[in-house]
Amino acid sequence: MPDTYDQIIATLSNTNRILLTTHVRPDGDALGSVAAMALALRKRNIDSNVLLLSHLPRKYAFVFKDASIPHIDVESGFPDRFPLDSYDALLVIDTGTWSQLPDLQPRLANFNKPRIVIDHHLTQESWADIKLVETDAAAAGEILANLIRRWNITIDPQIATALYVAIASDTGWFQFANTRPRTMRLAADLMEAGADTIRLYELLYQNERPERLAIQARTLNSMELLCDNRLAIMRIWKTDFEQTKANVPDTENLINVPLQIGSVEVSVLITEPRDFGPVRFSLRSKGQLDVAKFAEQFGGGGHARAAGLKMEVPFQQAHDQVVAALVQAMKNCQNR
Repeated sequence: MPDTYDQIIATLSNTNRILLTTHVRPDGDALGSVAAMALALRKRNIDSNVLLLSHLPRKYAFVFKDASIPHIDVESGFPDRFPLDSYDALLVIDTGTWSQLPDLQPRLANFNKPRIVIDHHLTQESWADIKLVETDAAAAGEILANLIRRWNITIDPQIATALYVAIASDTGWFQFANTRPRTMRLAADLMEAGADTIRLYELLYQNERPERLAIQARTLNSMELLCDNRLAIMRIWKTDFEQTKANVPDTENLINVPLQIGSVEVSVLITEPRDFGPVRFSLRSKGQLDVAKFAEQFGGGGHARAAGLKMEVPFQQAHDQVVAALVQAMKNCQNR
């Protein structure tokens, strides 16, 4: 059986133009990984376009701006004549499920060129022609770094910066349980290749808008502790966005704050859509409860310690259904 890395390299090497994309509401891992791939393809004289299904978050815009990486933003809707036929392959990074790629599946119905997925999440669907999934990787950026090295592409300061953003973001600046010795060795390699970690820390963690702090304060004020303080529930209502003038990216990493409480084993953030769309649930666990398995019963997924789901029902109905299921799951977990 051929090596998957070699399969991807051979496939990409035979293309002239590639469409790169990632999941909706992209985080630092998604955007850093996509940017690193675009820069690596550039070194192989392969043209690429980055398709974003949400607006590029202000927090990560520097990764694209500094390296002059073009991107297509279709959050307000795909163009009537989206030029899929002009691409020789589709490369999806940091997700393998259609639910994270809204409106893309029907547009690819007649796309008969290679579809490639590179991901590290447990939850997957079988629609890609080539799939590279390493669930023990700390971030998609780790896998991309291995791919770029296997392709004998030099990791210059721009690629190193993009990869460092990806890995540092998904590990909480190397604080989360997914940080492994190999993650730290890669981080050191990226620093030696030119990633300016002091600048990156300032841009990622000391460059917030007042609106972010305002919505964080409201969200933390909504926190409720259940199951003998083992389960933390936080809520964001659309009025919170309206009154603080915050955006969804301003809530990034807020889900992890309740885990600072010693007794809390699972943290949940429930977000009401601002205008239309599903109610969204972010779940984090210290390991006692597999939140990926829990999310799968509602059509979601992710990792054992970090997962998500969404429900197309009224906020209160979704809230009550999932919270009740979580309380029961916590009881079952305690009784094992």
